[in-house]
Amino acid sequence: MYDCIIIGTGPAGLSAALNLKTYKKSFVWFGSKNLSDKVQKAEKITNYPGFPELTGQELFSRFTDHIQSAGLDITEKTVTNVMSVGTYYMVLADNEVYEAKTLILAMGVMTAKLLKGEDELLGRGVSYCATCDGMFYKDKEIAVLCNDPKYEHEVEYLADLAAKVTYFPMFSDSQIKKENVTISKDFPLEIKGSDRVTGLVLKSGKVLELDGIFCLRNAIAPSKLVSGLEIENGHIKVDRTQKTNLPGCFAAGDCTGRPYQYTKAVGEGNVAAHSCISYLTE
Repeated sequence: MYDCIIIGTGPAGLSAALNLKTYKKSFVWFGSKNLSDKVQKAEKITNYPGFPELTGQELFSRFTDHIQSAGLDITEKTVTNVMSVGTYYMVLADNEVYEAKTLILAMGVMTAKLLKGEDELLGRGVSYCATCDGMFYKDKEIAVLCNDPKYEHEVEYLADLAAKVTYFPMFSDSQIKKENVTISKDFPLEIKGSDRVTGLVLKSGKVLELDGIFCLRNAIAPSKLVSGLEIENGHIKVDRTQKTNLPGCFAAGDCTGRPYQYTKAVGEGNVAAHSCISYLTE
């Protein structure tokens, strides 16, 4: 049982992790060791106090140096579900369960738009976790949507189970080469089904008959990740202490709303960590 679980390795998550480390709290920090794509791709940053002008790569380098000097560990596993269990949280990451007394959500904003029907059929043929649900589709026909090459090992895992896979990589140069995998250049629009998934409507007008659909994305919408979490205008609703409507759950950074700026994210991560520490003390 950890004191806290942090989800997200952008500026907000880093700020929270540094503060929890300072106060000697036990925690697991989930995310990518590449930290934030937004940071790395920034051409020029001019509003970060103490650094009049630096590139995203320079800021990324300073972040990684700070992580190493502070002795922080990043757990590179994809979180697919968070469950509140009375006085603590259970977090499912790559089919492993972690437990913590508090939670800090710092996963940024989800840029991928949900497909029509995805929300309604989640858990009824729509899945976000290949290793969790793959065995349910042994010898069946499925579709896989993937927006990052780092998840292609999960596509291969599903291909080894399913009879047929229609694969929609949202990037070029897919490395998947299996006889039962068809790579489609079409674009998925809508998931069909009432009680369960029955098919997928494509932009071309074609409808694929399917048993299930796996959506492997960099991020999951917070409302789907954490049941009961209050959302306002597409963002996690928090107060000035970064507290959400769920006890012991805090949020920071872009996921809480505009402005989408590093300085705002770092400040909120700091506040979330201190609110977390106060909650643990109480």
